[in-house]
Order: sequence, then structure tokens, then C-alpha cells
Amino acid sequence: MKHMMMNPVLNKEFMLRFRSPKSFLGLLFYLLAIALIIVGFIFIQSMTSLQGFFKPNQSRELFMIMSFMQLALILFITPGLTAGVISSERERQTLNILLTTTQSSTSIIMSKLVSSVSYLLLLIIASLPLYSIVFLYGGISPGQVLQNLALYMFTIIVYGAVGVLLSTLIRKTIVSIVTAYGVTLFLAGGTAFITLILTSYIQGIPGNTPAVNPAPYFAAMLNPPIILFSLMQPDYMEEFSRMTGIEFPLWGSFLISYIILFFAAIVWSIKKLRPNMK
Repeated sequence: MKHMMMNPVLNKEFMLRFRSPKSFLGLLFYLLAIALIIVGFIFIQSMTSLQGFFKPNQSRELFMIMSFMQLALILFITPGLTAGVISSERERQTLNILLTTTQSSTSIIMSKLVSSVSYLLLLIIASLPLYSIVFLYGGISPGQVLQNLALYMFTIIVYGAVGVLLSTLIRKTIVSIVTAYGVTLFLAGGTAFITLILTSYIQGIPGNTPAVNPAPYFAAMLNPPIILFSLMQPDYMEEFSRMTGIEFPLWGSFLISYIILFFAAIVWSIKKLRPNMK
């Protein structure tokens, strides 16, 4: 395992990504933007409040805004970071040289994945101290923050694996990036739209007893924003469970389905990296 992870490929990728001043400037501006949003939200809410202070329920609203902002950042940046890691090597004609080294296909794929998502993980972890501002006003617990952090990391790794797979299968970097954004848009937006349509259809069915249909559940369990909302607002999900007739937690189905997606993407990437070699 140590040989597979700590290897020249991974060391080179880390040096290229973290020795550039642009990486740290991007981290600085990201934290400044988050801090300005937090301070601005608190200031506006305090000015518009009749009592002139910031309430705990408003602190929870701020926490939800920050959570969805960071999830949107993950879904927007991850395809761009991972969907060109193999195809760019192929376009620079350095992939064949890389394949002639002693590094295994598993080592190369995992190194590319870890190096690609490491910067995004750094952004998420670096923003954790800003949550202390929200803690000052109450309304949330440290467990909720850690829960969201675990969801972010898991989503980053899975979507990163999908991006690496597309970069392995598609020769052109621009095509693989566009395809990765299309897959992300479907999983994050398309499944939400399908869930909304199916939910509206079930609620619009006339009858004395509420209709039960599991179809919205299977669309919602693939959607990270819906999973995040279900973790922060469990009361709303109880009604969703009654409507679908499935009592199994939505986050549990999300975890199982995305673990399967992750391993399928990694195994397929490893096999397609050297398609003509056993």
C-alpha cells in the first residue's frame, strides 16, 4: 500500500500543484470570500432585526447557506480537476513513457486521483475554522459540521473517480471534461428534477389515501444536494419516507450506491489504462 500511494507519480503531481503561488492565492481568496459572506449575512440580519441581534435560528440558516455553497463548489470544480489527468498525459505523449515505468496501473490511477482531489480537500478543511463564527451564535453542533465534512470528502472522492475514468476512456481532454460536467449535472441536477417531477405527480394523484410510490426515492438517493438537505432537515425526510414507502435512510442508499460507483470507476480505469496488456 505504501509503495502504491507514495511513488514518483504522486510526488510529482503534489509538487506541481502545491508549489505554484496560484494555488495558495486561490485558497486565500476562497477563504476571504467565505468570510465576507458570513460577516455580511450576520451584519444584514442584525440590521434588519427589531431586537438588533443575531438569532440562533438565523445562525442555522447561515450554516445551511455555507453548506450548500461548499457542495456546489465541489460539484463545479471536481470534474475540471480530474477529467484531464490521463487524457492530458496522452495528448502530451507522455503516457507511453509513464506506462513503461515500474509503476502499476493501480498506482498510477490512484496517484492521479489523490493528487487531483487533494487541493479541493485542502479548501474544504481550511474553511472549517470559519464555522467557529457560526458556533458563537449557536443553532448547530460540531457533529453536524463533521457530518457535512464527511459527505463532502466522500462526494469529492467518488466524483473524482468518475472524472479519472472518463479521462482514461476519452482521448481528448476537452471532450472528457465536458462529459464529466454532463455526468455531474445529471447526478446533481437531473436527479433532483426527476425527483421533483415524480413527487409532484404522486401528490397530484386524487384519492382519499396518500399515494405511495418508491420511484422518487431511487432518484433522490443519487443526488448529493438532496442528501445534504436530508441530513440537515430530517423532519422533511420523514414525510418523504411515508410518500415513497421506504423506511431505509436515504443517506444509507446514497452511501451504498456511490461506493459501488467508486469501485466500478476505479476498476474500469485500471483495466482501460493498459487495454492491450494483461
